[in-house]
Amino acid sequence: MLHAVIMAGGSGTRFWPRSTEARPKQFLNIFGNRTMLQDTVDRIKPLVAADRVWVITNDKYVDLVQEQLPDVPANNIVGEPVGKNTAPCVAAAAALIQEKDPDGTMVVLPADHLIGKPKKFLSVLEAAQAKAQEPGALVTIGIKPDHPETGYGYIEFDSGSSEKEKGHEIKKVNQFREKPDLETAKEFIDSGNFLWNSGMFIWKASTILEKFKQHLPTIFDEVKKLKPAVGSDNQKEAVDEFYYGCTSISIDYGIMEQADSVFVVPGSFEWNDVGSWRAVYDLRAKDEEGNVIQTDTSATADSKNNLIQSDSGKIIALVGVENLAVVETNNAILVCDLDSSQGVKKVVNKLRKDDDLKRFV
Repeated sequence: MLHAVIMAGGSGTRFWPRSTEARPKQFLNIFGNRTMLQDTVDRIKPLVAADRVWVITNDKYVDLVQEQLPDVPANNIVGEPVGKNTAPCVAAAAALIQEKDPDGTMVVLPADHLIGKPKKFLSVLEAAQAKAQEPGALVTIGIKPDHPETGYGYIEFDSGSSEKEKGHEIKKVNQFREKPDLETAKEFIDSGNFLWNSGMFIWKASTILEKFKQHLPTIFDEVKKLKPAVGSDNQKEAVDEFYYGCTSISIDYGIMEQADSVFVVPGSFEWNDVGSWRAVYDLRAKDEEGNVIQTDTSATADSKNNLIQSDSGKIIALVGVENLAVVETNNAILVCDLDSSQGVKKVVNKLRKDDDLKRFV
């Protein structure tokens, strides 16, 4: 059976002040009435029942996950005592799934990505699931790029490889590439054999655990200690010991960049990792001046291409300005150039070092 592992432990610093340590981005309804976590689970419902959804999150968000996903069994919501990047998260989830379903396949999904054309997405996911049944196969989903983006990692595939599963191309992965500069990104696009790295992965639980044994043996040793406690009254204690015993490393670097038999399914559905207020501006409908206004209490004059978002009820007026993000909550106001919105994380980090101000982040 197909299981879904939702990674929902991030702190969402780039979406401050709406996103805070108490309620980060994945738990907010940035687009529509459902939160990003809820949208992620809703999207996969045709393929994955609620009892096969697993959410890996921070300990302090377990109750919040249960509140937002009441149909997901409480035992399927795993709280991390400490963040150790994505490889330990995947290893723990694989151990839990294998105990419940020894032959199970798992799709690993971030909790905070925006995906349009969900039927196309599910079709790609079914093709990836079919490929993942082959011995040793690790599968990822790549996004066909439509511009030279510097904010995403890239996947280089073998243009000569050609096979199909359920009507979708499957390509052999040559290598993963880090976020490039603009000139390099243009070269990637021109070559025709690069995809954006979506951070979505599909494999059998047994397969990925074998890869941990091969490429990350210290984490695999911790998995062996965890497994006997899965499903017991001591599971939470064992999970905590597992995380404290693991090194911090990403699944990309620790496994995907080292392993053979890595494949990618190109996807043409709409996708965005919504990594900044700039992304929200780009994805939202705009008025005739190019402004995105998400409040009933605002006014603009001679201002264009701005994002205004407020839930405080105060009037926000912009005069003679361009390309700004103005985001207000009851506790804070952010004003930044949209093209510098990735830098919001720097402000949050500064505020967290101030004992008097860290409560606002």
